[in-house]
Amino acid sequence: MAKYMLLLYDNRANWTDISPDEMQKAIQKYKAWGDKLKKLGIYVSSHKLADDAGKVLRGRGPARVTDGPYSETKEVLGGYFMIEAPTYDDAVGHSRDCPHLEYGGTIELRQIDPMVGSA
Repeated sequence: MAKYMLLLYDNRANWTDISPDEMQKAIQKYKAWGDKLKKLGIYVSSHKLADDAGKVLRGRGPARVTDGPYSETKEVLGGYFMIEAPTYDDAVGHSRDCPHLEYGGTIELRQIDPMVGSA
């Protein structure tokens, strides 16, 4: 079965006015959704990224390292889920009820390319 990454993008401003109680309810929705994926037997992994800008490495030879990413968009990558599904259509179907969409986020769905000899 193919693996798919659900890359979760969001505008951090969407979360600035949320109360601690509302935040806990949102976290519980994400956890419940992950539990649903586990019960379906399609869950592979997931993580929330830290709330920092991270680092960007660019260039050939000695890499240039900068703080970032800083792009023109206000959306930032905040985390991911990885699932297994037989087709893109199945992966889309499983992704439609992700709570990330309820909170105004964007999900980029990408199939993992199983490279020969990779772990």
